Amino acid sequence: MLVSGSDHESIEQMIDDPVKPVQLNQEQDAKESIAQKKQQRKNHNLLQRLSYTIGGLGILAMLILAFRPPPIVVDAAEVKRSDIEVTIDEEGETRIRKRYLVSAPVEGRLARIDLDEGDRVIKGQIIAQIDPLPLKSDIREAQARLRQWQAEKAGVETQRPKQEAIAEAEARITAALAKQKEAFAKVARAKAELEQAERDRERNQKLHSDGVISRQEKERAELAEVTKIRSLEVEARIADSAVAEVNAAKKALAVLRAEQQDPDYLLDVYDARIASVEAELAKLTDDAKRTDITSPIDGYVFRVNLESSKYVEAGTELLELGNPQDLEIVVDLLSSDAVKVKPGATMFLEHWGGTSTLKAKVRYVEPSAFTKVSALGVEEQRVNVIADLVDSKTPFNILESGTLRDGYRVETKTVIWSGKDVLVIPLSALFRCEPNNNREMSDIWCTFVVENDRAQKRQIQVSQRNNFEAVIENGLQTQEIVILHPTEQIKSGTKVKIPE
Repeated sequence: MLVSGSDHESIEQMIDDPVKPVQLNQEQDAKESIAQKKQQRKNHNLLQRLSYTIGGLGILAMLILAFRPPPIVVDAAEVKRSDIEVTIDEEGETRIRKRYLVSAPVEGRLARIDLDEGDRVIKGQIIAQIDPLPLKSDIREAQARLRQWQAEKAGVETQRPKQEAIAEAEARITAALAKQKEAFAKVARAKAELEQAERDRERNQKLHSDGVISRQEKERAELAEVTKIRSLEVEARIADSAVAEVNAAKKALAVLRAEQQDPDYLLDVYDARIASVEAELAKLTDDAKRTDITSPIDGYVFRVNLESSKYVEAGTELLELGNPQDLEIVVDLLSSDAVKVKPGATMFLEHWGGTSTLKAKVRYVEPSAFTKVSALGVEEQRVNVIADLVDSKTPFNILESGTLRDGYRVETKTVIWSGKDVLVIPLSALFRCEPNNNREMSDIWCTFVVENDRAQKRQIQVSQRNNFEAVIENGLQTQEIVILHPTEQIKSGTKVKIPE
C-alpha cells in the first residue's frame, strides 16, 4: 500500500500527539459535512430554478402555440396551358329572316278566312278573298262611259259653224262700222251748230243790253242754243249705239271663229276623257283580278289578324306569313361590346330548349344603334348583331322537332378572341394591385402564388380573359399554384394550407 506525503506527515503528528489527530478528523468531517450540505442546497436550488425555467418556457411555448394563427385554408389551382375563347354573353332571340305581311289589295267585303296559325301554305294558294261584285259593276260602268266618250268624239265635226254664218257676221260688222262713221259725222255737225248757236246767243245778249235788238230776239237766240245742245246729246247717243253695235258684231264674229276651232279643242278633251276612262278601266280590271289573295311564298301562317267576314279598306293587314326554316339570330349588344364583334365571328347558342349547343356565324352588325332602358332604368346604347345558324344539325331538323321557332329566347356567346395552348389561370385568382400614383383604380393585375406553404403576392400581365379564365402573358409559369378567391386576411408571407 502506498502512502502519500501528506498522509505520512499526519501519521507522524499522530505518533507525536495522539489527541490532536482525533480533533482534526472531527473538524475535517464537520467541514466536509457542511460543504456537502451547502452543495446539496446549491444543487437543489439549481434544480429548482431549472425546473421553473423549463416550466416557464413550456408555458410560454404553449401560449405561443395557443395564440399563433393557424394556416389559412385556401382553394388553389394549378397554372396550366389550355385553349380559351373570349366571348360576349347576352340574351338574344330567333327571328324569321323574311316576314310577309299580307294586306287587302282593294277595299271590299272580306270573306271569312279559314286558315289558322301554324297552317302550311304553298305559293299561289288562295288564302283570302274579297267580294268582286262591286268591282265588276264599276268595270261595266267604266266601259259604258268609254263608249259614250268615243261616240261624242265622232260627232265633234258636226258642231263646227258654217262659212255662211261667218260671212254674215263679217257683213254685219261692215254695216255697223258704216253706221258708226255716219253717227260720228252727225255728232261733229251737231257740235259745230252748237258752237254757232253759243256765239249767236252771246252776240244777241250784248246787242240786247245795248238796246239794239228786242228781248224776243235775244230769247230766240237762247232757245236755238238749247235746241242744239239737245240735238248734240241725241247724236252722241246714236253714235254710242253704233259703237256698241260694232263691238257686238265683232264679238259675234270672234265667237263664230272660236267655234270653228272648238272641235279641235273638244277632240283633245275627248281624247283625255277616253284615256282617263281606259286607265280607270285597267285599274278596276286589275283590282278585280286581285280579289283572290294568294300566298307569296311556301311557308306557314304565323298570325291571322282578321278571321271573320267584314268590310275592309285597302291596306288592312290580314295575315302574317313566313318560312320558319329561314331563321336568324338577333342579339342586341352594348355599343361598347358591338365594336369588338366582326362579321364571320362564331356564336354559340345555349339554353334554347335543347340539350346541345348550336353554332351560328355573325352575318353583319347593324350600322346604327338604338336606345334601350335596362331593368334598372338606365338608358343604354345597343346595337343589333345578326347571325345565321350553321350548325351541322340543320335548322330544318330543329324546326321539325318543334323546339326552336320564331321569337324564341336563346342565350348567346359571341367569340371575339380565341387562343390555342396559352397559359391560363382561373379568373377568381386575379385581383387589382394596389393603386399607384393616387390613381383610383389600378390597371395592373396581381395574384397570390403558394411557395413553401406561404402566399406570395406576384404582379402579372393579363392579355385576354373571359368569364372563367384569364390569359397570362408573363409573371407565372406552368404547374405553379395560385390561390383562388383571396380574402383580405391573405398577405405576402401568410401561411396557407391547401386541403387535400
